[in-house]
Amino acid sequence: MSETFDRRLTPARPEIAAAYLKGRVTADRYVEGAAMEVRDCVVDLRRAPRPDAAVDTQVLYGERVTVYDEEEGWAWAQLARDNYVGWIAANTLWCELSRATHRVAVPRTFIYPAANIKLPPLGALPLGAEVAIVEERDGFAVTPELGFIYRKHLAPVGARALDFVAVAETLLGAPYLWGGKSVMGVDCSGLVQVSLLMAGIEAPRDTDMQEAALGAPLAHGAPLQRGDIVFWKGHVGVMRDATVLLHANATHMQVTSEPLEAVRARNEAAGAGPVTSVRRLAERKAFPA
Repeated sequence: MSETFDRRLTPARPEIAAAYLKGRVTADRYVEGAAMEVRDCVVDLRRAPRPDAAVDTQVLYGERVTVYDEEEGWAWAQLARDNYVGWIAANTLWCELSRATHRVAVPRTFIYPAANIKLPPLGALPLGAEVAIVEERDGFAVTPELGFIYRKHLAPVGARALDFVAVAETLLGAPYLWGGKSVMGVDCSGLVQVSLLMAGIEAPRDTDMQEAALGAPLAHGAPLQRGDIVFWKGHVGVMRDATVLLHANATHMQVTSEPLEAVRARNEAAGAGPVTSVRRLAERKAFPA
């Protein structure tokens, strides 16, 4: 008999499943999977192998995935960063794995074909994308396959932002996009996940997972502070201070900052229900730059 698993995090379908699930789920065959790396700036992870299928999340340049199946140009894969499972365009994946040295530390940065900002960019990398840098030249970091990236827009992969809320604040005004994880479009839990990533904190992808995994719950009515994470059923935001919430939301269709009480009243009036919990992360010491 198969165990019950969250479909979002379980690489198992009736016809195929990951080998590590053998004996736990029923499938026609089991495969080990192949490690691959995302080599496109931002890629959608879809619920089905179709370009019109729902987007569950996005994958950023440099992320590792394990591919278990392919179907007409689509790869069925599990993300290494948060274990999400879905379908990704196969032509965005490489089998040659790099060793990332740096991470994009600004909302978006351009890739140039040479150390010259007057040249047409080749693309744009989002906050959190990881790259391998082989040398520095004239204020640019040089990657073996991408091109030239303005050096000050990158941070070593081991660096940690001291304040994840400050990271989230850099995405103020970014348009709301279901499943999005970049300044070109982000949803509420994507904003939280990417911001925490830059602070060295691993976070699940969706709000229910985050509410179960992040920090410790505060008592009802306890005073709030910067960095507290506020949850509703299907929604999440972070406190900028004791009264102001930062969140990606469909009301304004962008990342906005507004009084928590206004958001609370609006959600309850719309039938979204009350705040389900407020969670506080542990206090942390300074991290190396």
